[in-house]
Amino acid sequence: MRIAVCPGSFDPVTLGHLDIINRASKLFDKVIVLVSFNANKSSAAFTVKERMEMILETTSHLNNVVVDCYSGLLADYLKQTGAVAIVKGLRAVSDFEYEFQMALANKKLYDGAETVFLNTTGENMFLSSSVVKEIASFGGDITDFVPAAIKNRIFDRLFDPSRQRPDQ
Repeated sequence: MRIAVCPGSFDPVTLGHLDIINRASKLFDKVIVLVSFNANKSSAAFTVKERMEMILETTSHLNNVVVDCYSGLLADYLKQTGAVAIVKGLRAVSDFEYEFQMALANKKLYDGAETVFLNTTGENMFLSSSVVKEIASFGGDITDFVPAAIKNRIFDRLFDPSRQRPDQ
């Protein structure tokens, strides 16, 4: 069985994430969406449990996708699960530079760690969880950026009425 791991913070999961997960599910027998902690990112808007619930809700139609969480080295997780690949989405050249470094580090830590890069679709090139959080915090419409099933949960958590402009 060819198992792939699709790691990320998913805070919150976006349509861009789901596009990569969906495409990976067609390439591998099993895809583990791994909610991980990233020390380089500021505090999370959603708990790990909430992020896992949102991913489960929005990937329930994909029979070969499971959701897990882990706070250790990704290379160790691959060894533990028998996964053969790490799937990462790339939006821009800047993503590639960072992800290429991570791929080399993971390969050094575990020789069985292969990284598969999937280019994002044009409509998702700018999309990130940070963009969604920023737009939602100002009361902007996030309909085109997140799954409809979780849009209200995201908006309710992130909208800050005090950020509205005084002239509105």
